Amino acid sequence: MKKDEETLGTSADEAEPSPRDTNEGANEAVGPSDDGEDEVDGAKEESKSKPGAERRAVAREADDGRSARRIAGAGDGGAKKPQPAPRRILRTVYWATWFIVVPFALACIFVWALTPASGVDHGGVLGWIEERVRDQPVPFGIVTFTLFEMALWAVRHHLPLAYHAHPPLREGLPTSMRAPFEKARAIIEEAEAILEKNKDAVVRELSTKERDKLRADLEALEQSMEREPFDEDAFLDALVKADGEVDTKLGRWRKSELREYAESILVAIAVAMALRAFVVEAFKIPSGSMIPTLQVGDHIFVNKFTYGPAIPWTHSRLWSRMPPERGDVMVFAYPEHPEQDFIKRVIAAPGDKLEVRGGHPIINGWEVPSCSVGTYTYTEQPDGARHEGEVFVEFLEDEAYLTLYDHQSLSMEYQGPYYVKPGEVWVMGDNRHNSHDSRMWFGGTGGGVPFENIKGRALFVWLSVSDTIDWSRMFAPVMGRPPSHGPFPGMNPSLKALEPAVEKCLRERPPLDKTSPPPSSATIR
Repeated sequence: MKKDEETLGTSADEAEPSPRDTNEGANEAVGPSDDGEDEVDGAKEESKSKPGAERRAVAREADDGRSARRIAGAGDGGAKKPQPAPRRILRTVYWATWFIVVPFALACIFVWALTPASGVDHGGVLGWIEERVRDQPVPFGIVTFTLFEMALWAVRHHLPLAYHAHPPLREGLPTSMRAPFEKARAIIEEAEAILEKNKDAVVRELSTKERDKLRADLEALEQSMEREPFDEDAFLDALVKADGEVDTKLGRWRKSELREYAESILVAIAVAMALRAFVVEAFKIPSGSMIPTLQVGDHIFVNKFTYGPAIPWTHSRLWSRMPPERGDVMVFAYPEHPEQDFIKRVIAAPGDKLEVRGGHPIINGWEVPSCSVGTYTYTEQPDGARHEGEVFVEFLEDEAYLTLYDHQSLSMEYQGPYYVKPGEVWVMGDNRHNSHDSRMWFGGTGGGVPFENIKGRALFVWLSVSDTIDWSRMFAPVMGRPPSHGPFPGMNPSLKALEPAVEKCLRERPPLDKTSPPPSSATIR
């Protein structure tokens, strides 16, 4: 948004009054430089040697040149005073608080309020709205942020610290005149923009007399803004006249306030959809298949640039960075039902032979190294079933992450072998015995994720809500140093108890050549 700039008015004796201003008895106004005045006067002198309509046209161009320079300098009045450091700090605090922090917080509260607890469905219109917000919280958040920011902008002069953020537009301007003064400046700028953009249409549809009256009212408003001392009554009278004249003569080309708000909302929606399609998209974790890395109720951002942004309604990408690296946590369309989105960890790349023993992956005959760190318990939502299992730190290439093996699982001891075809990767959930992943698909025969199904790589948790907000998980990286948690205190007690053992495993991490699988020698089937 455009912020108001601090400007200073120039005293009357610093400006050379124009002959026309003197003859009309008008108060002296802040004018252009001496050189600029000479250019205008020279143009008028030149017009004296030209007959009839041509002379009048030259004089009008000279007046227009003077008006354009005045409008460009309206309220500037000379060089800006450097702001003292305390005012600059207060100005920064004002803009950051009222137009970033507050609308962002209100938008988050709005999204959170319309995202009910798991399993709750209010039905009716409210239920429909909640479902839309739950599915696409980021676009709704961006639109809500825009609406709150627009509302705050409308009352910006009445907010705390506003005086420091909006210094006087000219010397001696009363605070009560700030909003009208800004409106006057906007009217002049809007009129000049319309006249410039629709010049031919204005000439065609308005008579010379109407155009002259419009120009005269705008100049009168401009002069009232520059007059020393400032005359409130004269300024307000000129403002009413100019606003009415612009509305009457140029109304067909003006944008209504409703139209401006609608355009702002549409732009916000377009930006949100473009970000969602090409840059980043929000997803909610509905199941425990990625515990302990991700919890039920986590809301995450997914980077859609990592593997190349997909072109909507096609299977192509603007540029491709395939295949994903082993260890990546990615979101993809479930191959058996593409309308469903899954999130899993990449384990095997094209050409690999994958086997699984007791939930531990074996790639090309090489078992992924891991380190046991203790027992972890969690309660499954929404049925409340309690699960307990052993947690390992697993090392796969550059990544180190936590995996969970449920003590009560009836999972098969050995699964495989599976052969990864070109153009796909095989994935597994970090909750190894409670994950519907590549091992289980297509009736238990197994299957990979085609590259065209991949949507992006997980970034971080931006909100975690089950029955309440879990502040400890906010901004927790999905692919980070385990156990991942955000910058806020209050980490999950079960994971907190494992942290010393996790740190020990990370200090004793095998070298990179011991965490990378050997090249594949298997024949793709």
